[in-house]
Amino acid sequence: MSLLIDVFICREDNYGYLVHDVDSGKTAAIDAPDAEAIAKALKTRGWGLDLVLITHHHIDHVEGIAPLKAQFGAEIIGPRAEAGKIDGLDRLVAAGDTVQLGETRFEILGTPGHTLGHIVYLDREGGHLFAADALFSMGVGRMFEGEPGPMWEGLRALRELPDATLLYCGHEYTLSNAKFALSIEPDNAALKIRAAEVERMRAEGRYTIPVSLGMEKATNPFLRIDQPEVQRAVGLEGAEAAEIFRAVRKAKDDF
Repeated sequence: MSLLIDVFICREDNYGYLVHDVDSGKTAAIDAPDAEAIAKALKTRGWGLDLVLITHHHIDHVEGIAPLKAQFGAEIIGPRAEAGKIDGLDRLVAAGDTVQLGETRFEILGTPGHTLGHIVYLDREGGHLFAADALFSMGVGRMFEGEPGPMWEGLRALRELPDATLLYCGHEYTLSNAKFALSIEPDNAALKIRAAEVERMRAEGRYTIPVSLGMEKATNPFLRIDQPEVQRAVGLEGAEAAEIFRAVRKAKDDF
């Protein structure tokens, strides 16, 4: 099994992803933030579009559904729990389901919090996680609809994936996330190295994604709420995980 992944920017800071299964020649887009940018990337690669895998209902992830469906006849797959908020879905999926793209199998994991029905797509065999706005590099999405307990449980499940798994998130927020992470763990050596690397990459116009989950486990404060330094930073040493997560998320909101 071989998977090619094309990464490009949509809108202002959304990431666009094309996932191409080499053996079958089938291609999927992860979310539909910008139909024109996706169509341009497909043309450059010489690929068609078979599937669009939607993660959640926010407009900057679904706006391109209708034109992509009209132009390419792609099947649109998305979260069952948000079916009433997303027009144009052809197939509904939920945590525990799978989606097949040629020889590549995507597992659906539930990550409620940013939105209640947010899902992510995991190519476990290839080590690729398409997490949209559930998990960013050194950050997580704002908790618009969910509660800290379920959101943390979804993130903890992602944290349990192998370190070599590559994270593909929904936005290029890494530099601002790094600044916040350093305010929480200023003495974290791995974080200081990653933050400096990210600053160089962005200055050169380079993408900071993908990044390994191993790096995220070492640098992302939202995946490190069980670490004493993170707990001390929000004044909640030894507290329940959900309360610590809530406090770190509130600190980021106010940062």
